[in-house]
Amino acid sequence: MLEQNISTVNNDVKTLVKDAQALFTAATALTGEKAEELRGRGMRALDTALAKAHDAQISALAASKEAAKQADVYVKENPWRSIAGAAAVGLLIGVIIGRK
Repeated sequence: MLEQNISTVNNDVKTLVKDAQALFTAATALTGEKAEELRGRGMRALDTALAKAHDAQISALAASKEAAKQADVYVKENPWRSIAGAAAVGLLIGVIIGRK
């Protein structure tokens, strides 16, 4: 779910930045009120993109903190399973490195 949200936000930010770039490019060819209007729209689009990126960062940080808490609780409740799992991963990495 988190990966889907991050992907959606990433696509939204890319679209907003492209739109802002197009508005700024169009604004360079214009002068006066129209140019100011296009620049304003471009700045609002960039502000929206930054806000969405910030929201995604906050969401990812909260999700990672929750995952870390759950992992901590699991390790405290099941210390021997955690040690066995870590040993198995270490053994697997050792076998893979040993083959090369």
